[in-house]
Amino acid sequence: MNLESLRALCLSFPAVTEDIKWGHDLCFSLGGKMFCVASMEPPFTFSMQVLDHEFEELIALPGIIPAPYLARYKWVLLENPFALEKTRLESLIRQSYELKKNKLSKKDLKLAGLV
Repeated sequence: MNLESLRALCLSFPAVTEDIKWGHDLCFSLGGKMFCVASMEPPFTFSMQVLDHEFEELIALPGIIPAPYLARYKWVLLENPFALEKTRLESLIRQSYELKKNKLSKKDLKLAGLV
């Protein structure tokens, strides 16, 4: 996975916005809630939220660490964007999107055009 393919995947989900935060991180959000953050400067890394039971499993793998500042919310940082096979990675990014979507209020879902 590279920045272009990550960006294409994230923007393929409904109502996703992107912006640059902290000067060099490309953030993908739904209803103002970030679900994926990618470094725009080398080396390419990115982070996302995972389910509680997946967190320990993933950070035990080489190339994946707890995301700085966000680990308490079960975010992982892929230091190696090839640490997981493409289908698993895409599934985890979709899941991170769905975790944020499930936390949106009915009003915010409507505003985002998701209901």
